[in-house]
Amino acid sequence: MAQAALAPAASSPDPMARDMVTADGVPLKTSLKRAERRRKITAFLLVAPLLAFILITFIIPIGQMMWRSVDNPVIVAVLPQTMETLSDWNGEDLPGEETYAALVADLATAQENRSVGQLAIRLNYELSGARSLVAGLARGADELEAPFREAVIDDNRRWGEMQIWTILKREGRPYTTAHYVSAIDMQYNAEGELVRQPSTQRVYVQLFLRTLALSVAITCTTLLLGYPIAFLLASLPMRTSNLLMIFVLLPFWTSLLVRTTAWIVLLQQQGVINELLVWSGIISNSGRLPMIHNAVGTIIAMTHVLLPFMVLPLYSVMKGISPSYMRAARSLGANNWTAFWKVYVPLTVPGIGAGAILVFIISIGYYITPALVGGQSGQMISNLIAFHMQNSLNWGLAAALGTILLTGVLILYWVYNRIVGIDNVKLG
Repeated sequence: MAQAALAPAASSPDPMARDMVTADGVPLKTSLKRAERRRKITAFLLVAPLLAFILITFIIPIGQMMWRSVDNPVIVAVLPQTMETLSDWNGEDLPGEETYAALVADLATAQENRSVGQLAIRLNYELSGARSLVAGLARGADELEAPFREAVIDDNRRWGEMQIWTILKREGRPYTTAHYVSAIDMQYNAEGELVRQPSTQRVYVQLFLRTLALSVAITCTTLLLGYPIAFLLASLPMRTSNLLMIFVLLPFWTSLLVRTTAWIVLLQQQGVINELLVWSGIISNSGRLPMIHNAVGTIIAMTHVLLPFMVLPLYSVMKGISPSYMRAARSLGANNWTAFWKVYVPLTVPGIGAGAILVFIISIGYYITPALVGGQSGQMISNLIAFHMQNSLNWGLAAALGTILLTGVLILYWVYNRIVGIDNVKLG
């Protein structure tokens, strides 16, 4: 910034009213505003690459996921004439001849441009057997003649049922909530009313609750194990604590797949742990502990993986606590336990909060470890999201499940902020 100087204004005879100007004659206020504007632009340019990276790799994918959960373009695009005729349908009786004729024309066109498969898959999500129903009619659509209503029903009697037409009218819109309905174990009945899925098909709500329970259990386990480790590291001399810190950070330097495979070897019924227990006589050969392909295996393996995320925030906070606080408490009559519980533990709450948030948020969306060691009872919602993305190809349902999971995490974060306060969380 140009050097500032005091110079009398040419048009002001009053010395008290003189304007402050820089050496080049620019008013000082103007020069300061320019300098501040340049400083802000420079600061923005410095963080612009990071902002662009976050936008491209984080914000936009989340937005696309949320959009995918309600986007419903297939039926409208493949059956435009049918949807137009169904817009005036009252839903009380079967559609008229015009609608059936439009359906035949749309399916004939779809058969030519090979878009029948997309329509069949989309409708099959709503009605079991709809895939073969649509594909069968599309193959012979060119050969059907008027009256189309009788011809279509003769091709397959299910076209004479109300359910398929109710589904077409309900889902024949650019946006849909059907994926969210399925994600909370609900469905539409033949009359178009929301009802619960049969008890044998209720999967997602139970899996959400299991994911929450496992994440809480993993967070508590890492806290129980990590707190004494962090306390020991903070109490030892720096040279010794740095050496022990290597063992804490060792999981970071080992492949996740290698660590998980090692736990499979350790936890299986013919594995190392069960063999040692049998050899020592603690359990019998027929009473080997089931510790793999269940919730126990998931908790043990993920606790090992996520333990450093609890230890490091605790250690960084404990290292800043002066030992004089404990000595002062003991000098005032408190025993070691009272001094520790009443003085030391409250001072470590910011580290506990930071570690708990890190472990909980990471564990609630974990995928690889539950998939390898979780089995049926140790799987989490992320595994089912991956299944719909890779196997069933129901990306809309996968996006709805992911959006619900994200919303749940944000709600829990808001509750945590209201109860504990995010300002009290410290990473060091």
